Amino acid sequence: MGRLVLVAWLGLATTGALAQGSPRAQPPFEDTLAQRVAACTACHGPQGRAGPDGYYPRIAGKPEGYLYNQLLNFRDGRRQYGLMTHLLQPLDDAYLREIARHFAGLQVPYPAPAAAATASAETLKTGERLDREGLPSRRVPACAKCHGAALTGVAPGAPGLLGLPRDYLNAQLGAWRTGQRRAHAPDCMADVAKALSLEEVSAVSTWLAAQPVPASARPGARAPSASALAPAPALRTAADAVPRCGSADATAAAAVPAALPTPKPDALVARGAYLARAGNCMGCHTALGGAPWAGGRAIETPFGAVYSSNLTPDKATGLGLWTAQDFWQALHHGRSRDGRRLVPAFPYTSTTLVSRADSDALHAYLMSLPAVSSPNKAHALRWPFGTQAALAVWRTLFFTPGGFEPQPGKSEAWNRGAYLVRGLGHCAACHAPRNALGATRSELDLAGGLIPLQNWYAPSLTRADEAGVAHWTQDEVMALLRDGVAPRGSVAGPMAEVVLGSTRHLDADDLAAMATYLRDLPGAQSTPAAGAPPAATSAAPVAATRLARGGKLYGEHCASCHGDAGQGVPRAYPPLAGNRAVTLADPANLVQLVLQGGFAPATAGNPRPFGMPPFVLVLSERDVADVLSYVRASWGNRAGAVSELDVSRLRATVPR
Repeated sequence: MGRLVLVAWLGLATTGALAQGSPRAQPPFEDTLAQRVAACTACHGPQGRAGPDGYYPRIAGKPEGYLYNQLLNFRDGRRQYGLMTHLLQPLDDAYLREIARHFAGLQVPYPAPAAAATASAETLKTGERLDREGLPSRRVPACAKCHGAALTGVAPGAPGLLGLPRDYLNAQLGAWRTGQRRAHAPDCMADVAKALSLEEVSAVSTWLAAQPVPASARPGARAPSASALAPAPALRTAADAVPRCGSADATAAAAVPAALPTPKPDALVARGAYLARAGNCMGCHTALGGAPWAGGRAIETPFGAVYSSNLTPDKATGLGLWTAQDFWQALHHGRSRDGRRLVPAFPYTSTTLVSRADSDALHAYLMSLPAVSSPNKAHALRWPFGTQAALAVWRTLFFTPGGFEPQPGKSEAWNRGAYLVRGLGHCAACHAPRNALGATRSELDLAGGLIPLQNWYAPSLTRADEAGVAHWTQDEVMALLRDGVAPRGSVAGPMAEVVLGSTRHLDADDLAAMATYLRDLPGAQSTPAAGAPPAATSAAPVAATRLARGGKLYGEHCASCHGDAGQGVPRAYPPLAGNRAVTLADPANLVQLVLQGGFAPATAGNPRPFGMPPFVLVLSERDVADVLSYVRASWGNRAGAVSELDVSRLRATVPR
């Protein structure tokens, strides 16, 4: 099968207990789209006017198609900025379109143009010529050809070029030249930028930054012609009447393959498609920005990088020559078609429980996918971890092929839930602690652990003070798995990816089965007393000076959403008072959420989730440590302090 790699489950469950006392009155909560996407304006400025440093550009008033295209490019990896990709990955196309429409409709004043006093007259003259005339000899059109005579943009997808700092324009054109920015084909902006010299890039950026913005800066209403959008004839892929520049054409997104192609109308294939979602297989076997199922996703492990393999039916690079028996051998025995031992990043310690019938259905589905030629990448594991000899030793110590055996005395639903959680769902891949050689202690042990190198903590599913759900109702557990939000909790981080790509697609019977099993896990049966504060941890107490400083920071950055007393807003912002995710002994998840921000997954039950802005660019390591120490010691919470070292260790891993 290749090397399937794990995706984490992370439930952020709350108890709902509020602090005692009489907090000051909170302003009324308004459920508006602006409130839901406040995470965007934290960087791009109030109302999307632009960030203070200029590298987070104005998004207010830009054409809707342009904004939508950019959001898709960030989410799907064609534009490379890890923080944006992290924020947008849990969101679907419909919500991204709604966000684009919201900011496109905002009309707020532009800033004054940047002074051009430091630029030479020759530089400004060169920039003006490039803007007005282009470079016909190099098939570079004038800027106004695509971006409008007034340079304020053209609907549906060409943005305005005015009101932007020179350094930002230089950086963007430089990213096009080097391939760090990409768009849907045909990528005409990349061709334009590559045709310009560095001096010409600087000149056009300088001239544009020095231009005043017209009083009416709305984008033009008419779309540019194909000839204007395609500077070189080779870039034209449609009739002249149809704009086909992927950099500006919002309709280009329609050409992107669906994340999960519609299977052929065959019962076995349809069953395999369902099982593939249950196992979230595509999440690991699709590289960021790559073709679905074609592999190439890099997963960093303590032993080096592991790359997922191509699962499409391409005969040269995928599974085209694999039989159903070969596929079963990978799932059940952890061996490739040629008998090689597979690295255990592919969770065959869990998939060995998958039945032969389900394995055959998965194989039939994968064989129905469009074939994609994408050679597999060799793992970059340190010696000797990737050698067959080392894998033989590892398997002798930690792996025995098996099968799922229903437990007598348990209901059919319980056994079905156990099969999904322990087998295809491979929950233990994240929620079971690991030893020094990367092996889980037991596939039945869901006691939680830090996900290697991702630095998210997958909380224990067997402890009521972490993520155990024995005291939740059946409906609450099903809602969390299906919608990503429930009355007593929500998901974030890697678990949001699991809900988006997997559990939200499961039918009601399977969700109920998983809930039945999870609620009955050993050790999760103790029910916290109603309103009881989380148990105290053994970490160091918070000093009074840090509490005072953290409280001030909380009031400045957090209280407007989470409340003065940490009470939160139901189905919008989680309460922090009495929240067991806040008081975990390991504060990694809290630090990650503050630094990176994030959205809950966009699901049918929660199609327009609220976002939390990333504070990595706003708060220092000391700030983050102090505000989280305050939260963990306030309103009845009794957890220990967060150190600057805790924050520093995790800050280094934030995608940028």
